[in-house]
Amino acid sequence: MHQIAQSIRPHNLALSLFLSLIAPSLAAAAELQPETLNAWNRYVDQAKARMNSRLDPRNHFLWIDEKPERARRVRNGEILVTPMNGTGRTDVPNGLVHDWMGAAFFPNTTIDQVFDTTDEYSCYKEFYTPMVIDSRLLSRDGQESSFTMRWLKKALFVTTVMDADYKAHYVARNEKSRYGFVWSTRIQDVVNYGQPSESKLPPGTGSGFLWRLFSMSRFEQRDGGVYVELEAMALSRTVPSYLTWVVNQLVNRLSQSAMVTSLSQTREAVRSMPQRAETNSCRVETVRAKAARTKTR
Repeated sequence: MHQIAQSIRPHNLALSLFLSLIAPSLAAAAELQPETLNAWNRYVDQAKARMNSRLDPRNHFLWIDEKPERARRVRNGEILVTPMNGTGRTDVPNGLVHDWMGAAFFPNTTIDQVFDTTDEYSCYKEFYTPMVIDSRLLSRDGQESSFTMRWLKKALFVTTVMDADYKAHYVARNEKSRYGFVWSTRIQDVVNYGQPSESKLPPGTGSGFLWRLFSMSRFEQRDGGVYVELEAMALSRTVPSYLTWVVNQLVNRLSQSAMVTSLSQTREAVRSMPQRAETNSCRVETVRAKAARTKTR
């Protein structure tokens, strides 16, 4: 059985962003159904199988290497984002699976520096501002990490706030490459945000804009930097048929823009790592957490 790996998380932000923007069209509450969840689990299993196939030495590990033009464009600084399965959307019973691929090159860095940066969970609220408004590490158990984020998006006079917990594992494929999966373990709508009556709805209820998140990522150090690929998947409610043509165009445009923004923010966070002072409040928390882990070993 293959090991699961830790990945960069910006795709979670990207998917959350474009799903939140359809809020005004989907005012009625929705509830996650068992058949929807079963279909999602099957989709994730298929995605893991695709990842496993890339570990075969006869196959390309990186998606960009399947076509030289992709690798050239990414190496030249372009962030490529494309929908998977043609449209990036797959209908499942009472739901939709959204699936997008992104690739970027982080120059003048190493794979260890990339992971040192993405390990700073408490700094996500600074790396991914203004969307992430809170973030922190929850626990570590061997190679498994748990973290939490609260994100907020204002669009079309609607404010969407969600709390989510995630788990991540990581493994080195070799000295210069790694791969990984990250998945949500809890997603809850926050209602009446910032008011005395603020509360969280039970998971699987509420808007249905976002029920589940799952991501796969690959990292390879070469050419004077690190190539980063991520495939982000999300489960949401269905869209009324009379809105499909509008929402599909909106989702396509915004998902690409949000993925590019998130990868750009991650690249900038890696680039600026040497300049971040130890007195930075979020990084102090990370340093303390690492020191505590070292003590318990």
